[in-house]
Amino acid sequence: MEERELIKAAKKGDDQALASLFQNTYPFLLKYLLKLTYDLQTSEDVAQETFSKAIENLSRYKGTSKFSTWLISIATRVYLDQKRKEKREESWLRQEQSVRKLKWGTQANNQAWDDVMEALGNVEDDLRIPIILKHYYGFSYEEIAKIIKIPEGTVKSRVHIGLKKIRKELVSNDEKEPSGLSKPLRQE
Repeated sequence: MEERELIKAAKKGDDQALASLFQNTYPFLLKYLLKLTYDLQTSEDVAQETFSKAIENLSRYKGTSKFSTWLISIATRVYLDQKRKEKREESWLRQEQSVRKLKWGTQANNQAWDDVMEALGNVEDDLRIPIILKHYYGFSYEEIAKIIKIPEGTVKSRVHIGLKKIRKELVSNDEKEPSGLSKPLRQE
């Protein structure tokens, strides 16, 4: 069968046609992915995910480009999404390691490391910085806005959203009433 006939049959639910279509395009796709990733396992994983997405979206394939070109566009998006996810995970791991180091250093110096500090360490930088400046160091919203060069309203919003996240985390840690969050978090 010709590629167009295989695609038509696969769209109608012919599993054999779908299998043939993928068998015909797999070597081409894998070669592309090997050049893209420089890793066989990653290439195979991306190829598998690509075929999965192709099966889900086969009805959307219009035939304006070659089937292999369509698969390459899917594979490229899958790979780029995977790289973005890995980057986010690496960033999260670095953040987590920093919090652990700080916690260990604090405890090693016989200083308190409470649940609030733990929760604060899990908040994104753009929320954590205004919270620390406001509640630990007592800066006004206006002063914080000048320090981090954002509008005062944005500072207020970030402090509010950040405190909400911290409260939620503290409550989810079986704490009925988050202690100390109605008052400033400032340490003496």
